[in-house]
Amino acid sequence: MKERIVLITGGSTGLGYTAASRLKKMGYHVYITSRQATKAAAAAKELAVSYVALDVTDETSIEQAAETIKKQEGRIDILINNAGIPGGYGQPAEIDAAIMRNVYDTNVFGLVSVTHAFLPLLEQSEFPVIVNVSSGLGSFGQVLNPDKIESKVNALAYSSSKAAVSMLTVQYAKSLPNMKINAVDPGPTKTGENFSNGMQTVEQGSDAIVKLATIDENGPTGGFFNRDGVIPW
Repeated sequence: MKERIVLITGGSTGLGYTAASRLKKMGYHVYITSRQATKAAAAAKELAVSYVALDVTDETSIEQAAETIKKQEGRIDILINNAGIPGGYGQPAEIDAAIMRNVYDTNVFGLVSVTHAFLPLLEQSEFPVIVNVSSGLGSFGQVLNPDKIESKVNALAYSSSKAAVSMLTVQYAKSLPNMKINAVDPGPTKTGENFSNGMQTVEQGSDAIVKLATIDENGPTGGFFNRDGVIPW
């Protein structure tokens, strides 16, 4: 099989950065992205991977990134939609539509825009895979289970955006049977100042991302997984 080409959005820090490092060591040709070209370039140099500037909230930026990779590679084999923001963690009554739009622009519409732009390049792959980074905070099963840490968090914008990511995953998987498309929950991970209260390391948090990115033709599609296996929607 040809060397597998991976594109990871939001790959200059945190989970994306760690996943890129691991996949590079496994022999994959990795592209990371960041909305800031200088940030992407610096991280790519550290990781010895490729990069492209890509702002998931900017259609022109996305189109230019897709065109760049089309010219350089002609395809991608794996798309990891990792870019995301936490948004406001106030009480639901404090969250207005402007906060919701800001979170959804990155976490939901950004994912759709990137997926739409890169589908033609994925279709050139012998075995295309998409991994959507969701969250246990977007799982009805997790947030309604009093034994789970997710039940203790009330994050209207973020949680609902990740629930949307999960449904997007199912709908894409149903309509694109030639691709393996899954959602993953990294778990409560310390990834920097925005997510500083996690219990897991970024290595542990990236486990599910790497596992689902490296599945073979017999792997699942249309599922929701964490590092331990299947989790409820």
